[in-house]
Amino acid sequence: MPPNKPATPDPARTLSLLWRHSLEPSRTRGPRPSLTVDRVVEAAITLADEQGLDAVTVRSVAQAVGASPMSVYTYVPGGKTELIELMLDAVYLRADRPAWDGLGWRERVLSVANQNRALHAAHPWLIHASTSRPPLGPGVITKYEYELSAFDGLGLSDVEVDAALTFVLGFVQANARSAAEAAALPEATAMTDAAWWEAQAELIGRVVDPTKFPRATRIGEAAGAAQGGAYQADAAYRFGMDRVLDGLGQLVERRKEA
Repeated sequence: MPPNKPATPDPARTLSLLWRHSLEPSRTRGPRPSLTVDRVVEAAITLADEQGLDAVTVRSVAQAVGASPMSVYTYVPGGKTELIELMLDAVYLRADRPAWDGLGWRERVLSVANQNRALHAAHPWLIHASTSRPPLGPGVITKYEYELSAFDGLGLSDVEVDAALTFVLGFVQANARSAAEAAALPEATAMTDAAWWEAQAELIGRVVDPTKFPRATRIGEAAGAAQGGAYQADAAYRFGMDRVLDGLGQLVERRKEA
């Protein structure tokens, strides 16, 4: 396949690549190949971590591993789309999964959220790497199994447990996206958040009438003073996770009463 031709991943082949260590017999003889799927995937993850997902192309990965684009297609025939699925699964597979010993359900669910937030912080490209269908490799399945166990013993139905986990992960992803956007603003505008608001203060004071917009003025000033700006990712995360846990707590109590 020519390197410049868009590749179309085959689901069955992608699934085989994801589970390659389980499906392939162990090598006993002969030299190890200089290029492997693992090496290609690790090079792509490093590129994404350092330069963003847009920097990951078959050509750039080939350059990183010292091979030709055609060689990379030999290991990842589906091109970038397939490569992203392999990257996601690899990152999920090696994530930390501490034991739940002695933790209540709120602490377990909060731990799941914190782990995913840390994952997004370590690999900011994850928010741009969503796929229409999850790559059902060992990383995704292991992560899903572990995170579902945080809801054990709560009396929720299987469907409710899945929905609750989706709810938690959705909040974490939204917060990670907002945090990434806020973090990118200083570089994009060559101005810190505090400096931007200071520069706009005089104009805002002329156009925003406190008598016409009393709540926006009073609450906006209070929030800005408390957070050091219009948005603070850590504060938004703490407040939001408390509300997520409170909402799940109501569901748990209703199931106990039932």
